[in-house]
Amino acid sequence: VALLQISWSDGLALVDPLAVDLRAFGSVLESDVLLVMHAAGQDLEVFDRACGTAPRNLFDTQLAAGFVGLSTPSLTTLCERELDIRLPKGDRLSDWLARPLTGSQLEYAAADVLHLLVLHDRLTDDLASRGRLAWAQDECQAMLDRSRGPREPSIAWERIKEVRRLRGAAFDRARAIAAWREREAAARDVPVRSVFSDLAVVAVAQDHPVDEEALRRIRGVDGRHLRNGAASSVLQAMAEAADLPPVPRDPARSRQGRGDHRAAVTLVSAWISQAARDLEIDPTLLGTRSDIEALVRGEEGTRLATGWRGDAVGEALTGLLAGDSALAFDGEGGLVLEDRNGS
Repeated sequence: VALLQISWSDGLALVDPLAVDLRAFGSVLESDVLLVMHAAGQDLEVFDRACGTAPRNLFDTQLAAGFVGLSTPSLTTLCERELDIRLPKGDRLSDWLARPLTGSQLEYAAADVLHLLVLHDRLTDDLASRGRLAWAQDECQAMLDRSRGPREPSIAWERIKEVRRLRGAAFDRARAIAAWREREAAARDVPVRSVFSDLAVVAVAQDHPVDEEALRRIRGVDGRHLRNGAASSVLQAMAEAADLPPVPRDPARSRQGRGDHRAAVTLVSAWISQAARDLEIDPTLLGTRSDIEALVRGEEGTRLATGWRGDAVGEALTGLLAGDSALAFDGEGGLVLEDRNGS
């Protein structure tokens, strides 16, 4: 952690973690104070490592924007769109560990948090007017719950959704690389994605490079992440992947057998995309492919059948999968559900 930026209703502070112990900030995180952040996922991991805890209450402005038809905007885009404010540019990739920080660095850092409370108020009003505030709050809570999940290296792969699509040896290699990444991040006290990106974990597992030169050529692999022996460690992890114990089979998947659900997944995916357009929310918020596959397999308690997603599309999806409804073109480039029972 190179800098901690904090703003409140009538002030702003930039805290130097090289000079103070950030664990004192843990009492704030554990209080009833609402923390407003943008794209909080990785920052929650940083809080956990630097402060020993995570926030109790969170409002993520990027996540909230997805519920009002704004997809997943950057903070710069969101400030321009909602507040007509242009944030300073140019210092994001500068050396934030250097001291003293330059005036432009301090200005850039302050701008990162200066407008978050105003964005919170603006987005909260918009969400409330659409009846979506509870949806956004539930999703922020789910993000917090995931951040508090186990950090056991052997199951680190579960946090990378693309890994679930890999098969055989590629799946085992991804598990091994993810476990190495988790251990390395803990040893260095840094977020896992600053050690090796999710994209790199999956791409390397698929391509199976046999030497460092081949490893560096793979899309998604940042050469900076291969320094100080990291390249050798990745190659060693893959070499040991065959010795990993097998992952227990998902009982829900076993009950469903080996049926080919591709047609149903395609059908439901099309309807989810249409429903997201109708609701004016980000499609990935409504349901990922993994969510759709779980629903089609008939697993219990799936995200699409519970919570706000169940309220929004659960009944329609139940009818579609039961054959009581059918998808049809509406003549204007969209899709509609039609009742097949004539009622």
